[in-house]
Amino acid sequence: MDYLLKKYLPQIEFKSYEEFRDKFTINVPEDFNFGYDVVDAWAEAEPDKRALLWVNEENEERTFTFTDIKRLSNKVANFFKSLGLKKGDVVMMILRRRWEYWVCATALHKLGVILIPATLQLTKKDIVFRGNAAKVKAVVCVDDAFVVGQMEAACPEIPSLENKILVGEKRDGWLDLHEEMDKCSDVLPRPTGDGATRWNDVMLVYFTSGTTGMPKLVQHNFAHPLGHIVTAKYWQHVEENKLHMSVSDSGWAKFGWGKIYGQWLCGATIFCYDMIGKFNPHHLLEKVQKYQVTTFCVPPTMYRFMLQEDLSQFDLSCLHHCATAGEPLNPEVVKQWKERTGHQIYEGFGQTEGPVLMANFGSEWFEPIPGATGKPNPLFDIRLLDADGNVCEDGEEGSLTIMDVKHHPPVGLFTGYYKNPEQTEEKLGGIGYNTGDVLWRDSNGYYRFVGRNDDVIKCSGYRIGPFEVESALVAHPAVVECAITGAPDPIRGQIVKATVVLARGYTPSPELTKELQTHVKKMTAPYKYPRVIEYVDELPKTVGGKIKRAEIRHTDEQAYANKQ
Repeated sequence: MDYLLKKYLPQIEFKSYEEFRDKFTINVPEDFNFGYDVVDAWAEAEPDKRALLWVNEENEERTFTFTDIKRLSNKVANFFKSLGLKKGDVVMMILRRRWEYWVCATALHKLGVILIPATLQLTKKDIVFRGNAAKVKAVVCVDDAFVVGQMEAACPEIPSLENKILVGEKRDGWLDLHEEMDKCSDVLPRPTGDGATRWNDVMLVYFTSGTTGMPKLVQHNFAHPLGHIVTAKYWQHVEENKLHMSVSDSGWAKFGWGKIYGQWLCGATIFCYDMIGKFNPHHLLEKVQKYQVTTFCVPPTMYRFMLQEDLSQFDLSCLHHCATAGEPLNPEVVKQWKERTGHQIYEGFGQTEGPVLMANFGSEWFEPIPGATGKPNPLFDIRLLDADGNVCEDGEEGSLTIMDVKHHPPVGLFTGYYKNPEQTEEKLGGIGYNTGDVLWRDSNGYYRFVGRNDDVIKCSGYRIGPFEVESALVAHPAVVECAITGAPDPIRGQIVKATVVLARGYTPSPELTKELQTHVKKMTAPYKYPRVIEYVDELPKTVGGKIKRAEIRHTDEQAYANKQ
């Protein structure tokens, strides 16, 4: 047990959160490389150890051992080498949840080629921006008509792009991944000299969602996977040789959080359900039951929709631990999930820029409190700072800041913005990294999320965090999910607006609106109630499941401006 972790953790087990906070450290080898030191290390230690169980909506199944991933990634790496790709070059991958993602990512890491995961939803404009900002030399795409069409339209405007590689049906102008890798050797000597990777070389670049401007190129070094030991072992509680399921498209950082790095370091088997199209909660629950998933992590939205199903139809006794991240988790959802499944949901909090920053790590250390984000990851010196840079006292709202990252960069945290030293210095060159999130801490050390700085509503002199109002609304049986935003108002500046998705059996009406407003007034300070409620079939979301509150605000601001 903990075969690999013993190489990197001086101490693995802790009796209390306080001991974890004070004594947890990670030893980072100078030449750490996830491909060789995790994938190949498991293959050598336990050749038959399962790495990945992949299923799709057609009920096709593929099981891969670490030996399989080693062999296949070596073949892909040799194919990439034949194209002239080398350490420091950049490859973009748009592969949804295809099993080839794990093979290609491992191959790129072995070579030191920088990986950019990307989502299926990118348009020509998005691809051109990303391709030129990162000087992408090759792309690997799933055979999806929209993806291929947008990529082919973008390619002529990306001068650095030399090769297009496809997973799926053959197409003119594209190299076939399977055909080309089959031609290559499955032996790959570990690079030495200038070709070898160091822990502080750039391994991975994520593009942020860009909801408030052009996307930023968030860069992570080769030590980044080690930071996800906290994510996987101490928050998600993955178990060696057991199935762990996180739901995420490969284009987002949540995939790195839950579907490869920390989980494989801990020796868990990744369970991937390759969903296409709209999320179906019934199908997801069927897969959990059928394959006996042990640890489980999905966005809050998915918990809300699973609770609309008849959960008595499913045997979920296989689950040992349930977690969530991506959006704050409303207390009512925690309560209902516990009542109907017997399982507590352990919330975690973080960003594309790092591993889990704080979490409810487990009831053996401290009891999770519904509505609380948890306590800090010991890798980070986390403070809440006010507008003047002063440390906040308990009960005071402040910006979540990771201190002194310039001189002592923590394991797992991003190291800057790729090819943009000015932006990097602006964000990381001061007293710390300000995440842009507003929280407060209670007297027992639990942190409570208020909202993103941009999401906090300023109404008649009050500051109103959306999360508290959203939590009040979803406690009403009529509400599946909602988004609280500030809408323009000529007198108050902003008023609280709720955009609501109703549960089955409820229809919009003035009477329901009044009932929901009264309900919020009883559960929070009355001035926080939504003066406007709009009913919709679904909320705008990123592929990662985060609600696009900025999009709702922008639509309301445009409508308001047109009335003036």
